[in-house]
Amino acid sequence: MPLTLLIDSYCAAWSDENAQQRRALLSSVWSDGATYTDPTVHATGAEELLAHIAGVLAKHPGARILRTSDVDVHHGIARFAWKFVMPDGSSFPEGLDIAFLDSSQKRITRIVGFFGPLIRSSVS
Repeated sequence: MPLTLLIDSYCAAWSDENAQQRRALLSSVWSDGATYTDPTVHATGAEELLAHIAGVLAKHPGARILRTSDVDVHHGIARFAWKFVMPDGSSFPEGLDIAFLDSSQKRITRIVGFFGPLIRSSVS
């Protein structure tokens, strides 16, 4: 699976309202015991992440995650930007995810997510 398809499948798992389809999408890219961490949660394994995603979608029905950048990768670590889009087209500030990949680069072993844009330092 090309890396962009792997990341897009992961994003689609955050966007699918059907729990079975969400599970199938995540299962196609998520390693056993993989972890997901963002400012609000640390989830270990697919079941914990699926429960977290279900909670997010319950609060924001019809919302979806869209990748907004290319996928940049080196040494088995990828990064990509995304945004959380509401059904009316409005969105929250973009985020950035860092994805750690298995040795075959076909499954995600860890995601660390950040919300909002990077803040520019006043130091030059």
